[in-house]
Amino acid sequence: MDIVKTKINNLVIIDGERYATVNTTPGITFYKEEVVKKDGIEYRIWNPYKSKLAAAFKNGLPIDVLEDVKSILYLGASTGTTISHLSDILTDGIIYGVEIGPRVMMEFINRVVKNRNNVIPLFYDARLPENYIDIVDPGVDMVYCDVAQPDQTKILADNADIYLRRGGKILLAIKARSIDAVAPVKKIYEGEVEYLRKRGYKILEILELEPYEKEHAMVYAVKP
Repeated sequence: MDIVKTKINNLVIIDGERYATVNTTPGITFYKEEVVKKDGIEYRIWNPYKSKLAAAFKNGLPIDVLEDVKSILYLGASTGTTISHLSDILTDGIIYGVEIGPRVMMEFINRVVKNRNNVIPLFYDARLPENYIDIVDPGVDMVYCDVAQPDQTKILADNADIYLRRGGKILLAIKARSIDAVAPVKKIYEGEVEYLRKRGYKILEILELEPYEKEHAMVYAVKP
């Protein structure tokens, strides 16, 4: 087994094709992910079929997107699959996980938050970002959005307007069928990207997530 370190803390590539993170809570897993060990270190395989960020990396998103990121506002935390890997990486950072679903939030807390001291759960509606202004530090380095709502891009922009620092990064997982059930997916992607441009954000990458996620794309943008 060949393990190559990347320049991103605790992110490695195994056998030239699989991304993994060093498990900062050895012996504990979070979504039945595969775990491998070598030289006394435990690595959690970052499954691209379970994490849209892992899928984006597999499809060409540069890992540099995580360089110099110490704080993330994560919209749509769900049960914490992707956040658990970001937590491995941001050992000296903080991740704010916003989730509105009560059952999912409890699973997120029990699965991830109770085992990690760099993850803060926020049981709020991401459509109302002003409600957690006393909790989230201003000037976060990244806003990540993975919410299955027709206005998902507006939700992202509204949060980034308030919390993202100048030069900060955006990752938007576009779920095409949450926006329009019948329109061609490429037109949906184009429309969401154009909206983000009009809100003042600079688009750097647009990546479709097939075959890992059907009718999804990842948008990488920055706040000028």
